Amino acid sequence: MFDIFRNREVVGLLAVFGVMAVTSTLSAQEAREQTQAADPSSVSDKNLKAFANAYVEYHKIRQSYEARIGKVQDPKEREKLQREGDSKVKQVLEKQKLTPESYNRFFTAVNGNEQLRRKALKLIDEERHRS
Repeated sequence: MFDIFRNREVVGLLAVFGVMAVTSTLSAQEAREQTQAADPSSVSDKNLKAFANAYVEYHKIRQSYEARIGKVQDPKEREKLQREGDSKVKQVLEKQKLTPESYNRFFTAVNGNEQLRRKALKLIDEERHRS
């Protein structure tokens, strides 16, 4: 099975670029409360598709920028690349009509529900093959 739904990703999936800086600082207790608060029945097929599309695009951006950031020695250039990546991630979320918070709620719901996880994995796989 895919190794994409790790608990640490739930609270810091987009932290690489700072979009989720606040969310990535959640305590373990807050993360558990957020997971419990995520209602799987509130995730429509349309929302799940938007989440899957954003997930795939995010990982493309992350892969591209992590490699570039890792090669840069100048702190100012690293910061510039991080802001650039952050901006691209925000655009992806906006295109899917998601906020970092709503994306994270969907991620939490998917992570906490086997049926949603299977549906999400199928949609993510289909999106990866399309792009």
